[in-house]
Order: sequence, then structure tokens, then C-alpha cells
Amino acid sequence: MEDSSIAFRELRINDQIRVPSIRLFDDTNDEALGIVTIGDAQLLAQERGLDLVEVAPQAQPPVCRLMDYGRFKFEALKREKDARREHNSIRLKEMKLRPKISEHDFQTKYGYVRHFLEEGDKVKLTIMFRGRELVHQEIGRALLDRLAEEVKDVAQIERSPLVEGRNMIMILNPVSKKLPKGGASNHAEDPHPQGNPEAVPPVGDG
Repeated sequence: MEDSSIAFRELRINDQIRVPSIRLFDDTNDEALGIVTIGDAQLLAQERGLDLVEVAPQAQPPVCRLMDYGRFKFEALKREKDARREHNSIRLKEMKLRPKISEHDFQTKYGYVRHFLEEGDKVKLTIMFRGRELVHQEIGRALLDRLAEEVKDVAQIERSPLVEGRNMIMILNPVSKKLPKGGASNHAEDPHPQGNPEAVPPVGDG
């Protein structure tokens, strides 16, 4: 049974095509057959054991292709399912930092961020301001810029730093696809294999 969530667009084929003439191509051998009558095109499709498929109905004349429509539809649906599965597998991790973070804690959190990105996950970086720290937003911006520079080989900026309330947020997008579970990986090992990256304790002022 077909997945109703797939957005494949059915095309008119064979007897469903009701125009006097078309521009015809044969997908099986890349042959351009020029402008032919619809009757000749349908006859040719039957002779070659293929479907006549209207791919550009708005063109003048409409463009049709000779192909195995069942196979074409199967492959198109498979591509859409794979793309959707890949999209849904990307998770959003969050890493919170304080403006006065120590160098040691910065390196620790940098390690987690790089690990997330190498795993194919997006990362939301949040600088949390307290009290009058919000007056010095440039400190938070410098931290985010530094992190982005440190991971530029594995990530790109999806959303530039933006202040929301008392937080400054930036989102990094991995440049490589997420590996399937159990698959081989060429990325560095988890810099903190015994810890839980999502449970890094917040760093206080200091």
C-alpha cells in the first residue's frame, strides 16, 4: 500500500493525453523524435513496449517521454521516502554557555559540539546572559563566532547569532550526512565517552 504522505505527482499517460501533437523523447536511449501527432506517439509507445508520459503539459507543444512509467514512479517514490527519512533523522542538540565561561569549560563544550556535528546532528548554541551581562552582548557574540570558526570544517551557520530575551542563539548545520546506526564512521571518537553530552552541567560565572 502506498504511503499517502508522499508528494509524488501523478502524470498523464497514454490514453489520458488528449492533445493533437506533442514533442517526443525516448528516455530509454535519449532519442529526440521531434514533434509528432498523439496517434503516432501512442502507436510508437505500444511498439516499443513503453508508456507515453506527459512531463511538461504547459509547453507548446506539450513534452512527452517514452518510458517505463511504473519503474519511474517507483524510483521517484523511493527517492522521496529516502529524503524524508534522512530529514527526520536529523536531531537538534542544544549546548548552553555562559559569557564568562572558563577556557577549560569552553574546550569541553567545544568537544561535544564537534561530536554532535560529526554525528550529523544540528546544534543550537545558546549564550545565557544574567543581569547586566546583556549590556555586553559582544562577549557572547565573540564566543559564538569562535565556536563557529573552530568547527567550520564540519559545520556551516544555518542561523546567525540572534538575541531572544536574555539569550543569544546560533544554529549550526552539519555539512555531512548523518551516518546510519551501526555504520562505519570516519569522525573522531566521542571526546568524553563516559559522560552524557546532553547533561553537561551549566558553568557559572568565573
